[in-house]
Amino acid sequence: MLQKEGQVRIPSGCAISGIFAKDGSRIPGDRIVTSIATMHDRSNGLGGGFAGYGIYPEYKELYAFHIFYDSLEAKSACESFLDRHFDVVNLSKIPTRRTPAIKDEPLIWRYFVRPLHTKLESSQLSEDEFTCRAVIKINDRISGAYVFSSGKNMGVFKAVGFPEDVGEFYRLEEYSGYSWTAHGRYPTNTPGWWGGAHPFALLDYSIVHNGEISSYDANRRQIEMYGYKCNLLTDTEVITYIFDFLLRKQKMTLREAAAVIAAPFWNTIEHMDEEEKALYTYLRTAFSNLLITGPFSILLGFSGGLMALNDRLKLRSMVVGEKGNMTYIASEECAIRIIEPELDSIRAPKGGEPVIVTLNSCAKGGM
Repeated sequence: MLQKEGQVRIPSGCAISGIFAKDGSRIPGDRIVTSIATMHDRSNGLGGGFAGYGIYPEYKELYAFHIFYDSLEAKSACESFLDRHFDVVNLSKIPTRRTPAIKDEPLIWRYFVRPLHTKLESSQLSEDEFTCRAVIKINDRISGAYVFSSGKNMGVFKAVGFPEDVGEFYRLEEYSGYSWTAHGRYPTNTPGWWGGAHPFALLDYSIVHNGEISSYDANRRQIEMYGYKCNLLTDTEVITYIFDFLLRKQKMTLREAAAVIAAPFWNTIEHMDEEEKALYTYLRTAFSNLLITGPFSILLGFSGGLMALNDRLKLRSMVVGEKGNMTYIASEECAIRIIEPELDSIRAPKGGEPVIVTLNSCAKGGM
């Protein structure tokens, strides 16, 4: 029988949440799990994940590789590659907890590494670029191996499942950091698999994303011209690489990168003062194929900060709350109120308006 209006609920699709402590205080991982679990109905169990910053202080100068393996053969091939290019200081399985809701898990390993001095010197690349190229090469050329986290003093934890089950599986209550992001997935065009869950990450940048971008193909073709490989065929992967390209390679500010991805309309630019008009005209013209169209709300995590951004028309919900040194961002207000009922302020940012929070100077000095 055909269901009528009101007899079935169509979810808005995906949930995102973020917590950030501007004073650098350490937030237990179970706080972000509580937040994202409130929006359970926005996902369908085909993907959940978290990114935490400041979680590996004892290895903060090393890149933390989190890697999925489909087989022992893939693990052997990947570790052979790592041994040839990196000094592997520590390696182990990522601790997990048996959870009935999480099934068919791959092999999940963690490596704390630094580029071998001789390899880095002969490459004539920066440490970040050397590591970035190595990650892309592993994901592109070693079948059955997927590096899903590769930053310093941060880590991504993701799986197929509801986010609260993913948090239990990875024992997130045992971690603490100054910044957390979370995602509950409701895939529309792609199947749920472990690598396709959010966050997507490259080096210190991580992305959680609610929405669907219609410019994927143009964005993918453009970003692959600069050496990136979009093997996962999802829009969130492309967004991650675009941010890495604009921020790390083009040395843009966060606001400039936001103005490329969620560029103002031409009629808005026309009414800006001359200096602003010149800047935004240049960004829209020079990076036109990196403009993201379609509905989206995203959280960009990075070392020392967090940025939230909506599409220009704000076709996806997102609210920002503040309490003292804490900033909370989520798809729904309830996900903030569940962990901080008494807020100093709460607001819904305008479409295309970046919300940027960073560690204060004292906290940065202690990192």
